[in-house]
Amino acid sequence: MANPLFDTLFGRHAGSDAPFLILPDGAVLSYAAFLAQAARIAGHLAELGLRPGDRLAAQVAKSPEALALYAACVQAGVVFLPLNTAYTASEVTYFLKDSGAALIVCDSSARADLAQVAEDLGAQIATLDADGSGSLTDGAKGKPDSYQTAERGADDLAALLYTSGTTGRSKGAMLSQKNLLSNAEVLVDEWRFTRDDVLLHALPIFHTHGLFVATNITLAAGGAMIFLPKFDVDAVIAHLPRATSMMGVPTFYTRLLDDARFDKAAAQHMRLFTSGSAPLLAETHDRFRARTGHAILERYGMTETNMNTSNPYDGDRRAGTVGFPLPGVELKVCDPATGAELPQGEVGQLEVRGPNVFQGYWQMPEKTAEELRADGFFITGDLGLIDERGYVQIVGRGKDLIISGGYNIYPKEIELVLDDQPGVLESAVIGVPHPDFGETVVGILVAKPGQMPDEDAIMAAAAEALARFKHPRKLIVVDALPRNTMGKVQKNILRERYGDLFT
Repeated sequence: MANPLFDTLFGRHAGSDAPFLILPDGAVLSYAAFLAQAARIAGHLAELGLRPGDRLAAQVAKSPEALALYAACVQAGVVFLPLNTAYTASEVTYFLKDSGAALIVCDSSARADLAQVAEDLGAQIATLDADGSGSLTDGAKGKPDSYQTAERGADDLAALLYTSGTTGRSKGAMLSQKNLLSNAEVLVDEWRFTRDDVLLHALPIFHTHGLFVATNITLAAGGAMIFLPKFDVDAVIAHLPRATSMMGVPTFYTRLLDDARFDKAAAQHMRLFTSGSAPLLAETHDRFRARTGHAILERYGMTETNMNTSNPYDGDRRAGTVGFPLPGVELKVCDPATGAELPQGEVGQLEVRGPNVFQGYWQMPEKTAEELRADGFFITGDLGLIDERGYVQIVGRGKDLIISGGYNIYPKEIELVLDDQPGVLESAVIGVPHPDFGETVVGILVAKPGQMPDEDAIMAAAAEALARFKHPRKLIVVDALPRNTMGKVQKNILRERYGDLFT
């Protein structure tokens, strides 16, 4: 194939009047109409001088046009770099510099903040608003409804997704056409998706879950998506009768369970609910099954690998587990110190290998070598075990990663902000259990001698510097942080001490 990812996911639907996107107002966008829109955008990208291999950064609201921008990048061979809409201008600046993006597409409200940055980097800037308007779509008007698909190979980069590092420096995970396509094709089979499926899509599309799992699976199966701009309980309940499947994070399901309208009748047309991006509490799993008769299918993936494991479609979906390795994916549990594989049932560091595993970190060969072994196994940093029935259980994380509402949060980035505040000597950021978000952020502060930090001012400073999902939910001032004999802060003690703050 000239371009495996585009040809398999998008191109084969050329001319199809089958519905692809069902919008909140009931309007339907067919595959043919969507592809024509993508082709026009691809033509505009070429007019702007973008060539295969160039990077395009997009920080835009979820919309059909935003999804068409992804398709246009694949068709034009441009590497797509989606960015969380909550990132501040200072955070976006790093991604633009590091990636060397040739074009940044942003909301018109952010243009003024990013224009100088783009100019300094020699990048172009275009706008795309939530309603689909902006200079990007203006420039695409009048372009042909078809575009000569760029020649790309299976190992060519399709996307660059940034995942924060424990040092606070974000890493760009390089995802190839093969990485994305192999995962989509496997999951269509594993989760029994067909052209008759209608996926209720309430996830963001700047994240691997909403973009490369939900969207790519729908494209591969030829089904349709009810395309909601965000998760809203009223909207989800209203659209459920038309859907057959839904993908979500645990927060979606806890909020549905809090609404009396969500019952067995509301879910009777559904065949599948999946959950990922954060651990699903066994209590949530059990409550959901009791309420609806459906067992949520939990799976395990990450930015660098897309999906690695899944509970079975047919068979026992066990609460507290993430199922079995997907076909083509190898998973082993290893001693974190030696890398030696451990016996079944023992807890160790999870390592995975397969066509889904990324190519490495953008312009970080040393970091790539640390986490991606020469034999192709990726060291996930997650701790887990394989139980007596072969199910994988995630028991912890070796990198102090916090996952709140499905978003990855690395403490070091927040600690750098807190440490910089008046009156703060040092800080430690931890994740503690939260009934709605799975985990939430708590900042532990040590005051400078004779000073008392202003918690309100610190919260305001964090709000200015960090995306909303990274904001500490609570600050606690202590006399000293617990440390081991080597002087390392013992965050496990802090998590135990403050673990019941919100539960």
